Amino acid sequence: MPANPPETMRQLRYDGAGGPEVIKLETAPVPRPGPGQVLIEVVAAGINRPDLMQRQGKYPPPKGATDVPGLEVSGRVVALGEGVGAPALGDEVCALVISGGYAEFAVAEAGQCLPKPKALSLTDAGGIPETFFTVYSNVIQRGRLAAGESFLVHGGSSGIGSTAIQIAKAQGAKVFATAGSAEKCRFCEELGADHAINYREADFAEEIARLTEGRGVDVILDMIGASYLQRNLASLAVEGRLVLIALMGGYKVDGLNITPVMLKRLTFTGATLRPRPKADKAEIAQGLARDVWPKLDAGEIRPVIHATFGFEEARKAHELMESSAHLGKILLLTGR
Repeated sequence: MPANPPETMRQLRYDGAGGPEVIKLETAPVPRPGPGQVLIEVVAAGINRPDLMQRQGKYPPPKGATDVPGLEVSGRVVALGEGVGAPALGDEVCALVISGGYAEFAVAEAGQCLPKPKALSLTDAGGIPETFFTVYSNVIQRGRLAAGESFLVHGGSSGIGSTAIQIAKAQGAKVFATAGSAEKCRFCEELGADHAINYREADFAEEIARLTEGRGVDVILDMIGASYLQRNLASLAVEGRLVLIALMGGYKVDGLNITPVMLKRLTFTGATLRPRPKADKAEIAQGLARDVWPKLDAGEIRPVIHATFGFEEARKAHELMESSAHLGKILLLTGR
């Protein structure tokens, strides 16, 4: 760890909108933390689908944020902004960032930093923030999943899915997951899913009806959107909650029958994480510290890391995510 941050660093940026070929490695000034912020010497940065959307020109960073991609990092705190009491210099942390994670140094809000879990390496901690903030805020806070209820997550073998299975199981729920191959279904079950449904071989709504004897599930976490909406409504139990976090299957639905919403008194909600106010994200971090971090410290739940890549291999990392062949998280390593 340097006594003082250097003047320059390596970072990755997009040279226009397009495929992985637009990812460029460059040298840039090291950012400085503002009030309430810390500077992290980055060890690992997680890759997430919003990074791919930003690269394609479909998801620009919020106004005033750096256009360097990357929503989560792990590393060491090397500088403090005004008014920061914690974390302290030298602390090993992981952090949710609004952008700028694909760099050797990144600025994070102090309230969005959490200590490296005791059971994990600092590298693996880079795969925590984006998925754990997303799952906790949407499944536990927004979806209100409680012990004894049932839960369905689509894309169970993804970073979000693998996190959701573990958090829901730790909450005391019965867990269902969908995935696109027998291998991915086995992976979901090994993580704790009670049943995994291969959506390429069976209609998930029919399977949920069969497995729950027609009752349905209490909470669904969905990243598909329009193409799954009618079947999601059919798969919910009375007073069920559908939480939408992405639109991989489109955002417009023709011929939707919303009768189940009334007959079963359903709640249909959704959220995006990146644009939410800093205070909201700090509140999520506090909930994670209270409810989830003890389980991470004890090794009872963990981020599943599929592969790591150096900065020079960032294009290959994006290609892997686009292939959907991964099981869990993909990380970029700075070598620091």
